[in-house]
Amino acid sequence: MPEAPLQLQGSHYSRIQPSDSDSDSDSDESSLTLNGNGNKQKQQRKLLRKPQSAGPYDLARRGSFDEEDGDPLSLQVPPKTEEKPVTWTSLPHKGQLLILCLARLSEPLVQSSLRSYVFYQLKSFDKSLPDATIAYQAGVIQGSFAAAQLCTAMLWGRMSDYRGRKSVILFGLSGAMMSCIGFGFSSTFTQALVFRSLGGALNGNVGVMRTMISEIIREKKFQSRAFLLLPMVANVGVIIGPLLGGLTSDPVTVYPGIFGGIKWLEAFPYSPPNILSAIFLAFASLTVWLGLEETHDAFLHKKDFGVTLSRKVAAAFRKLRGLRQSNQGNGYLAVNDQDSNTPVVEVFATSTKPAKRVGIQYPNRLPFRRIFTYNVITTLISHILLALSMGTFQSIFYTFLSTPVYDPANFPADYQPHPPLTFTGGVGLPPRSIGFAMAILGTIGIILQLFLYPIINNRFGTVLSWRMFLYCFPVVFTLVPFLAIIPSTTPAPSPKTGVPFWTALTALISIFVIGRTFAAPAAQILVNNCCPHPTVLGTVHGIGQSASAAARTVGPALGGWVYGVGLEKGVVGATFWALAGVAGLSCFASNFVKDGNGHEIRLEGDDEAEAEAEVANRGFR
Repeated sequence: MPEAPLQLQGSHYSRIQPSDSDSDSDSDESSLTLNGNGNKQKQQRKLLRKPQSAGPYDLARRGSFDEEDGDPLSLQVPPKTEEKPVTWTSLPHKGQLLILCLARLSEPLVQSSLRSYVFYQLKSFDKSLPDATIAYQAGVIQGSFAAAQLCTAMLWGRMSDYRGRKSVILFGLSGAMMSCIGFGFSSTFTQALVFRSLGGALNGNVGVMRTMISEIIREKKFQSRAFLLLPMVANVGVIIGPLLGGLTSDPVTVYPGIFGGIKWLEAFPYSPPNILSAIFLAFASLTVWLGLEETHDAFLHKKDFGVTLSRKVAAAFRKLRGLRQSNQGNGYLAVNDQDSNTPVVEVFATSTKPAKRVGIQYPNRLPFRRIFTYNVITTLISHILLALSMGTFQSIFYTFLSTPVYDPANFPADYQPHPPLTFTGGVGLPPRSIGFAMAILGTIGIILQLFLYPIINNRFGTVLSWRMFLYCFPVVFTLVPFLAIIPSTTPAPSPKTGVPFWTALTALISIFVIGRTFAAPAAQILVNNCCPHPTVLGTVHGIGQSASAAARTVGPALGGWVYGVGLEKGVVGATFWALAGVAGLSCFASNFVKDGNGHEIRLEGDDEAEAEAEVANRGFR
């Protein structure tokens, strides 16, 4: 039998004697080997019923060691917390998003304001021109902005990748401000065309702003609401713009008692709305310079003079406010620095500069030729088809609402309408009613974007909800021309009215707004996520904006020509049914689009750069 191990007793060691249970166990085991099979099974059952031995140490003694140590081994499992639902109030970086929304409001505000008076401004240049020529010039003015954007949007996106996002936005706002002032004080069609084109060429802000939103809001669970902000702000501009232009244009004629006799207003009657637009753009530029922070990873730590100045001014105001509050007295007693019992507290100056997130410094940039992956191409094709159908429809729809109702007295005697294909005429609504319809359209869009879109997007996801609501457009484009043959309570050529007409018009506008509410933000998210590498994100958004501008340039011009031919030939629905076919192609093309992750192509050094940034950004959201 081997010797028992040593045990510490005081300052000496002694042998540990085996316990009785150990002895019994040994004797039982020996008996199992000597007896027969029957006795062996009985002894085995007896052995199994015996309690386990206590072991060669004292459990009570071990517990006392744990108490003395004070650091018992314990594993605490963190409680499982449910993720809170995403709401508008849970969006991070609300201040930065608010500044971007203010800057984004400028373009739709100016655009929609211009539509309310551009026909009359062009008419004031040469009152001898017929209305047909003025209408053509108005179409050229509207398309010149998109045509100029088509030529420069991708360049501005590329510039934002190399020079930063904030500088490009400031340049675009400044260019739009100069364009408004020049357009308002133009006296010929050529001057107006030049200044309007200048505004489009210098303004590539939409794509850059979408890029900044994707860089400010990096978590996908917030993107559905964050990307919704820009279309929602555009709807606000659609509501405010026509009111701004209609109330302030030609004030000498509209308000002769107040502005009569003012020479510069008589010479430039349509300058006031442009001046107001320029003031708004100047305010937006100042806000961007002072408050908007750069989001490009390569420029995060460069000194921003505007943000630095705003922080110094804010700190000075806080200091002044603190001094005023201390002078007023708040019931506190002064500390007696001569009292030996008064504790001395040393105060050290701390830096007021807030910590910034460390950007990912990718060592390599994706070449331009590798941008056009399969997913980028399919996404851009769907984006172009959607922009083409929506932009063309919005251009000719308001013309259709203004077109006089079909009157047999104004057509040849041999022409006879044969629905559902051969019929002509519009609905003859006056400008005031059209403006009211535009305001309703914008209001419905804002309500849907605020409350319904986030719920549907969270339920079905970006791609599926986008594909579903694309089918709204073929339905609307197919049915809109039939408004011309809905019975009216007033005879032709009076504007159409009555419950059936307004019910049908409201239903079609609502379906169109629902489709636009879900399709437009989702298309922006998909363009953002299809980017193959973060170093070309601004370029991809610039390409998307260029594609959209191309569609908004070609579509309205071509659609207007086809619409005019349809009116003459007695098939007013030709343009709308052609758009329905384009919208159907958009629905088909959407099946090939997938939601990317924004980093489809991995370059050498990407993993190391992301790991370094992740370590440096611990503690940031």
